[in-house]
Amino acid sequence: MAKIPDIGVGWTGASGLAYGVRLVEVLLQAGRNVNLVLSEAVSQTAPVELGEQVDDVVARLRQTGPGSLRTWNLREFSSPLASGSAQGGPLVVVPCSMGTVGRIVAGTSETLLLRAADVCLKERRPLILVPRETPLATHHLQNLTRLSELGALVLPAMPGFYHQPRTVEDLVDFIVQRICDHLDVPVDLARRWGSD
Repeated sequence: MAKIPDIGVGWTGASGLAYGVRLVEVLLQAGRNVNLVLSEAVSQTAPVELGEQVDDVVARLRQTGPGSLRTWNLREFSSPLASGSAQGGPLVVVPCSMGTVGRIVAGTSETLLLRAADVCLKERRPLILVPRETPLATHHLQNLTRLSELGALVLPAMPGFYHQPRTVEDLVDFIVQRICDHLDVPVDLARRWGSD
């Protein structure tokens, strides 16, 4: 039986870290192994948005299972995410800052996260970007369009409301479920359109 590839997840400094944290939690609960790349800015957004230090968030996630969690900083190019020969899996950048979007378009690969995205594009592996920004400037839209043309899936953090959310967590779960759908990871987090 073929090995199920690990899933790469990148947390950038964009607002919306709750989406990224919940995605990792759900993937680990589903038994998937996760390679998590942390930007330096996450250490600033985590206390503001989650009320926790990023190290505490990661430590809590490590207790979630049965999947395993491996973390990488932006300079650790020894990560399997950095090479196409590692036969890795998909990458989800959530939340994805507009700065990250612009750098991926440019193909700079100066950090592990940017290199991992570049590997996904060149190897034709799934690359899912979850931008959380408003409003979007014309150059943001142009960069997102270019990435879509290159094969990335742009999945904005725009939750629906037909599932009648009652909490912020319900809104987060709506987006996380949509991400998991595109990763072929079966989850049931939010009521789907047309379901009873």
